[in-house]
Amino acid sequence: MTATVVPETATSATSAPRRRRYRLLVPLGLAVLLLVTTFVLRAVDRPDADEPGFLSPVATDDDGASRLAEALRTQGVPLRRETAFEAALRTARAEPSTLFVPAPALVHPDLLDDLTTLPPGSRLVLVEPSRRVLAELEAPVEPAGGRWAARAVPPDAGGTPCRLPEAVRAGPAAIDLQRYAGPAEVDSCYGGALLRVPGRVEVVLAGASDPFRNDRIGEWGNEALATGLLGGERPLVWLDLPEPAPAPTGPSWSPEPVTGEPAPAGSGRADRPNPPEAADPPRENPLWGAFPQWFWALLVQLALAGLLVVLWRARRLGPPVSEPLPVTVRSAETVRGRARLYRRAGARDTVAGTLRAAALDRLTTRLNLPPDTPDDEVAARVAERAGTDPDRVADLLYGPAPEKDRELLELARELDALTRTLAPHPSEGDLR
Repeated sequence: MTATVVPETATSATSAPRRRRYRLLVPLGLAVLLLVTTFVLRAVDRPDADEPGFLSPVATDDDGASRLAEALRTQGVPLRRETAFEAALRTARAEPSTLFVPAPALVHPDLLDDLTTLPPGSRLVLVEPSRRVLAELEAPVEPAGGRWAARAVPPDAGGTPCRLPEAVRAGPAAIDLQRYAGPAEVDSCYGGALLRVPGRVEVVLAGASDPFRNDRIGEWGNEALATGLLGGERPLVWLDLPEPAPAPTGPSWSPEPVTGEPAPAGSGRADRPNPPEAADPPRENPLWGAFPQWFWALLVQLALAGLLVVLWRARRLGPPVSEPLPVTVRSAETVRGRARLYRRAGARDTVAGTLRAAALDRLTTRLNLPPDTPDDEVAARVAERAGTDPDRVADLLYGPAPEKDRELLELARELDALTRTLAPHPSEGDLR
């Protein structure tokens, strides 16, 4: 009885493609992990307008604007903080004022056009307004591209002279993130990152929140730009929405200005019917607010790292590999088991190819023929040594696959007889 032995050359040959695959997958996985980490860190670093305390005059964290509010009070600017849209609009309509809306996305779409009903000489300052917000305001501008992160540029960046005195006095500022484009009468500064739309109500669009935030107000000319846009002789009304503003509900909300002036044409408020009843706002998942953002970013990175480890240690993603058997298996049992599998699958061509490959390996080794020897030359040399017909040997070694089990059995017998004649087993050679 003999045991099956896995050749060392076969093991190294099967492990070579796996090593090449790992050399390709590991750098690719690291590159994907680096990109995902960069995106996650960028999303964590960029503040969200719907977060509590974003550009709030009473928030002292990095995304707040308490330093800006203190600088404005130092300059003597009257500042009034309002946490409701109706109250802020009512205060701004009392006299020409500067209405600062740091998060336009939190204002309900049905209320956006009310911002144009301020008294003449008022200023409306919006931070990173979206295309939807600009469309609701009927502003003659639209977004014109953006950047990955805000950068500091001079007021005349892009070759366009800046006609906004506040920007000229401030100099370079980190406001180049979202750019806007408009007609010729619109004043453009910082390459389109700061626009002023003249009119009955002056609208100023700021393309980044960085000049207003606590963590970046001290850089470049950010503080001078922010105080210049929000300061001056007009009182400042700061709309600090803690959550999205609800839709107008019922006739108690009057769209008419408190100064008695009619709503401007095109605002759509005069002929708008009152909505029947506001739907309940969607409930937020409390789990998201229970942990800080860095916790979720760390959780995503750990999940990606675990996925890479699983792909690295997985053993069923590639072709089968030969491994040492944990127990000794009789060769006869292995041959019979494989034969039953071949017979059940009807794989006569596979069995014939295996038998012929084994016979050719023994014959070419016996005759000292290289592996790339042509088939006809191998058949001729074998026929010469065996003293038989070359055509018969060629048909035996390279012929078609048998179609019946009897033909396969006959092929196995003839190949065995041929190899025993020219390349006998060492034990048989001793007997002879």
